[in-house]
Amino acid sequence: MAKQAICVGINKFAKYPQFTLNGCVNDAKDMAALCKSLLGFKATEIKLLTDAQATKAAIMTALKKAVADAKAGKLSYILFSWSSHGTQVADTSGDEPDGMDEAFVPYDIAQKGQDWDPAHIISDDELHDLFVQLPDTVLLEVYLDTCHSGTGLREAFSLHAPRARFIAPLATPPTARQARVRGFTLAARPAAASKAVDKAIAGQHHILWAGCKANQTSADAYFNGRYNGAFTYYFIKVMTATQNKLARKDVVIEMRKQMSGKFTQVPQLEGNATNRQSAIVY
Repeated sequence: MAKQAICVGINKFAKYPQFTLNGCVNDAKDMAALCKSLLGFKATEIKLLTDAQATKAAIMTALKKAVADAKAGKLSYILFSWSSHGTQVADTSGDEPDGMDEAFVPYDIAQKGQDWDPAHIISDDELHDLFVQLPDTVLLEVYLDTCHSGTGLREAFSLHAPRARFIAPLATPPTARQARVRGFTLAARPAAASKAVDKAIAGQHHILWAGCKANQTSADAYFNGRYNGAFTYYFIKVMTATQNKLARKDVVIEMRKQMSGKFTQVPQLEGNATNRQSAIVY
């Protein structure tokens, strides 16, 4: 059965030149190339969205089509990679203990009032509501090379120093509310909530690779004359060197070893034990 890869990378943002990154487009192109060379995707099964192509509408249209095709029995595997900034928006559903939803920044990010405009930003709730519709027979693999921590602000950086992929939220967090565990979450959670998260995403068909822990930032960094996200760079490096012969959990372990002492971020893998202990299916 057919597969679909959607690879998104955004360096430039229409209304905010100060948010410019360097390695996100390379990340998306590199993930697309890996899909074709190592993960068994045909060129027609890969959709690449970069910079001005990667508006919220375009990204959500691609994702919704993939989910619709999966529900119709046309897809057995969906791979979604995202390299851009992460941020937070005010939680309106009451499911976040800190009153803030994690959100992901498309090319057309815009402000509305005292918060980011919902029409031009993608929240984890939106992705949850879409992906939860997938049949259990469809494998979903998500790669997020972005920050989704509410604790870090962008720091000063030199030309080739790593830069955090995080935009500060505009909204002020309201009083903390009682959390409910989602059926599927795209945000790495603090250790105290890890058991609940593991249970929430324990379905056979949901796997999340995240660039960092919830209280960390993901680096936009410089490698051998070229920019990449640190997470994407080391993921592809390990996958290429081992030719996809390692279990997912061992890929993450090797990535952490190679990144230790170079970056403070710690890559995360969330999913059930069966998927963590197997290689990437294709």
